[in-house]
Amino acid sequence: MALRNTELALLSIAILIATLAVPARAQEPQAPKPNFFGLAPPPNPQAVARGQQQFVASCGFCHGSSGKGGNNGPDLVRSVLVLHDEGSAKELGPIILNGRPAKGMPKFSMTDGQIKDIAAYLLSLSQGAVKRAEYKILDVVTGNAKSGKAYFDKHCANCHSPSGDLAHLAGKYSPVALQDRFLYPKTRLTPKGQTTVAVTLPSGETFRGMLDQIDDFSVSLTDSSGQYKSWALNESNGIKVQVNDPLKGHEDLLKQYSDTDMHNILAYLVTLK
Repeated sequence: MALRNTELALLSIAILIATLAVPARAQEPQAPKPNFFGLAPPPNPQAVARGQQQFVASCGFCHGSSGKGGNNGPDLVRSVLVLHDEGSAKELGPIILNGRPAKGMPKFSMTDGQIKDIAAYLLSLSQGAVKRAEYKILDVVTGNAKSGKAYFDKHCANCHSPSGDLAHLAGKYSPVALQDRFLYPKTRLTPKGQTTVAVTLPSGETFRGMLDQIDDFSVSLTDSSGQYKSWALNESNGIKVQVNDPLKGHEDLLKQYSDTDMHNILAYLVTLK
């Protein structure tokens, strides 16, 4: 029995020695965080939130509430000045305090803290444009609903109704999706919303259908039976073409909207619940 215990003790010692002889597994290094185009570290979220409020109130009218340009103000999201500033306010501070009278920008009386918050907000926008995988959509409902309703009543009420086709609209779409749909409607994707055309020949015969293509040289359509027809266009053949585009009003307004108009309209549309 004594010999048996000795053998077990020697075996335990051998196992311990073998275990100690094995080198400890080195900790696997963590992959470094990607450095996107040598950008500065991301700004403080609290400073960004404060800066957004200050920017929208003081600068949004000219530069747009999202910094992408508005009434006479340039796009600051892709501004080289903002990138060089890197959220420090060293580049932006003198411009905010002194203005740019030659370019129509007035002076603003702000504290160092307010300027740094605005610099942080603008840096977050420019970094978001580069680091799209990390992009977070900020609150887009920053307009005035009353002003948006006045604009809607003047420019949109002939075709749309808050109690008709737009009833409960805000309950169906998020504010971001709603903004996209009223700026860039997709009704052309359905037969009901497609552009139609009427082609009248010199004989007086008229053909109607969904517009396939039209340019300075030809026009083509598909009629209700699914038949494709096309005609060459020139000044001498006397063919008359009348296009009915249900989205023309949207396209015309898109050329007229100011940044303030768009935000006001959205603020009104989100009330249609």
